[in-house]
Amino acid sequence: MTTGGTLTAPRPTPPPPGTGSPATPPRRESRWIGWGAPLGVTLLALVMRLWDLGSPRSFAFDETYYAKDAWSMLNHGYVRGYVDGADEQVLDGTTTGIWTDDPSMIVHPEVGKWLIALGEKAFGMDPFGWRVSAAVAGALMVLVMCRLARRLTGSTLLGCVAGLLLMLDGVHLVLSRLGLLDIFLALFLLCGVACVVNDRAWFRARLARATGGVPVRGGWGPVRALLWRPWLLTGGVVWGLALGTKWTAAFPLAAFGVLVWLWSAGARRSAGVRRARLRSAVVDGLPAFVHLVGVAAVVYVATWGGWLANAAEYEEALSSTQYTRFVAEGPCVDGETDNEEAETGSWPTASEPDASGPGELVQSLRSLWYYHQDVYTFHAHYLNCSTHTYASDPLGWPLLNRPVGISADTDIPPGTDGCTAPAGSDCLRQVLLIGTPVIWWGGVLALLGAVALWWGRRDWRAQLAVVGALATWLPWLQYDDRPIFFFYAVAMLPFLVLAIVLCLGRLIGPPGASARRRTVGVVVAGSFLVLVVLNAAWFWPLWTDQLLTRGEWIDRMWFARWI
Repeated sequence: MTTGGTLTAPRPTPPPPGTGSPATPPRRESRWIGWGAPLGVTLLALVMRLWDLGSPRSFAFDETYYAKDAWSMLNHGYVRGYVDGADEQVLDGTTTGIWTDDPSMIVHPEVGKWLIALGEKAFGMDPFGWRVSAAVAGALMVLVMCRLARRLTGSTLLGCVAGLLLMLDGVHLVLSRLGLLDIFLALFLLCGVACVVNDRAWFRARLARATGGVPVRGGWGPVRALLWRPWLLTGGVVWGLALGTKWTAAFPLAAFGVLVWLWSAGARRSAGVRRARLRSAVVDGLPAFVHLVGVAAVVYVATWGGWLANAAEYEEALSSTQYTRFVAEGPCVDGETDNEEAETGSWPTASEPDASGPGELVQSLRSLWYYHQDVYTFHAHYLNCSTHTYASDPLGWPLLNRPVGISADTDIPPGTDGCTAPAGSDCLRQVLLIGTPVIWWGGVLALLGAVALWWGRRDWRAQLAVVGALATWLPWLQYDDRPIFFFYAVAMLPFLVLAIVLCLGRLIGPPGASARRRTVGVVVAGSFLVLVVLNAAWFWPLWTDQLLTRGEWIDRMWFARWI
């Protein structure tokens, strides 16, 4: 963060790549490149994610829940249960007669499933249909990454490098090719961070104009001119959509909300305000809280509109004991709990007469609150006693300790399906959700470098990368007693990428640096990018369900824990 000095209007020219504070808009003649190059990277990312998207033609991992939930929401307005064998019937093209009349217990909010439903509406209830929205979201995330990194570094080249790194990572690629929720969460989180960064630049420019570049002599500095913060309002909408996808968005929302306050206080201190943090907490922190958290809360509730419109279905099911509530009481014994899944009576609203007008909305909101209590009970207790083969300790996520086997077709004999394995061996197809090792391991080192830049040079951009990585990773450590999976770390990935790009920019140095330093920096950065491309090409068959001989598959299992 900036300390001391006088806050002045931003200069019109961009800074050298990876150094100093980014400028506000680059020169007009560079706007075509500034948008054209990131759009080119985004188009390439979209092609990679759409290629053979319907393979494997099956419900892969948790697609079995989200794809059917999305179809039910699209056609019935809420999630209904389904009959046994529904997966096979859907894959055979049957989408009618397999849904029950009873509402189903869902354990995540609805935004991500509505987005999956858009793909199913456009392309049908098949693997391509329930995955295409994720592919588009993944490509859009690459575009946001390019533009955010460009704003942070002042370099379109480094911005595109950031987009390429995100595009070539295995976790991001595989999740962009699956009908799961996490890629939507990661997109909304990254958009929320971009809004916060844009607000920082807007706030400082507005403050400079309000003071006329003259240091504040006592007092609070400008207040009224800075109450309305459009980028924070936009961020509140985006953060609300993130929360409406998964509740885990609350942790980074809190972290970046604190950063908004600290950045605002730093700007006021630069303008000459004394005791800036305390004063900024009042004049900036409270309005920022309304813009971010208040708006996010309203948007979050609004995302449950479909559920609220059908709350009576849940209330009726509770009254008739057709809907099972989750409780978890007692210790875990052999992976199970006493009363692991039990009926505990109805919500109070289930026995109340149906209201009308505004009273109906209030009644539905109360039912939604009781429903949230059930969902929280499920996450807080029920999952503690379950196990899974691909569960991993979040402490080891940055080192790729345990990938997730999404799907597998093993024991394909030679001569079948194009298998060229020698006699006595066989082939297989697998979708393995694993990060690109060069990116993740390099990202860990870069994150340490970002910590040094933050503390040693007070670089706020490095602070952003570090805080973002920790806010999307450390909260999971408190849940290491329940099955959690490596693909949750996709929310952490953009901040590792930002740390890498910031370090590469620092290595290359400004244009005024010595030719030797810049040559060495370019060689190191270029070599790293080449290693990433080669590494991604090596793991591509594992990410995209390609045919491999048993020996080729073993060559890609670098550690026993990856199997």
